[in-house]
Amino acid sequence: MAEFTGKVAVITGSTRGIGRAVAEAIVKGGGKAVVSSRRAEAVEETVQALAGAGPGEVMGQVCDVRDPEACEALVSAAVDRFGGVDILVNNAGLGRFATIQEMGRESWDVQIRTNLDGVFHCSKAAVPHLQERGGGWIFNIGSLAGRNAFSGGVAYNASKWGLLGMTEAMMLDLRHEGIRVSCIMPGSVNTHFFEDGPDPDDDWKLQAQDIARVITDLLAFPDRALPSKVEIRPSQPPKK
Repeated sequence: MAEFTGKVAVITGSTRGIGRAVAEAIVKGGGKAVVSSRRAEAVEETVQALAGAGPGEVMGQVCDVRDPEACEALVSAAVDRFGGVDILVNNAGLGRFATIQEMGRESWDVQIRTNLDGVFHCSKAAVPHLQERGGGWIFNIGSLAGRNAFSGGVAYNASKWGLLGMTEAMMLDLRHEGIRVSCIMPGSVNTHFFEDGPDPDDDWKLQAQDIARVITDLLAFPDRALPSKVEIRPSQPPKK
């Protein structure tokens, strides 16, 4: 089990799926996890569920990452409660799939504002606090769709392609501040990303815990090492 005693992690979109798995791993490792979501009831349920998951601590904060003031409030709440921030996991994201002919303006806007703008807002709020701690780590949860386009992915591909570029630029901006920045790019993960939720028959897919494991393993890397981009995909997807 990874050791996170004294570390404070802010995780967006963390009431289910990948974000929740990361928060649970932090708590189990003795760290302090700050979970967030747009829905207050989901935040409360997650805090209650993770409070006994390990020796660490957990708190919750409602946050819509499309709102820069809400992102500042999220980071401020973590600093007020736990004294600082060491890790930021920009996990909040969504996908609405349609061709360019069918994609509505609202569907475009919500994906760009959540998947791309939200990462900017949360990172902008967190960086000064990471600097105060002498360094830290920002993980942006991207997707293999950030380098592999598909029909119907006009907005989703754009947001994840942009996120990869943003991550690489942030990495160059912050590396000499002691802040490492990585883009984690999963393939198919069996989560609530689609409305039907996890499918027990999709056992070939990655699990949320697999992505959390990538993050916790990277956190154990020596300071001199920066894995700036990690692609992870199912090892044996169905043959086409």
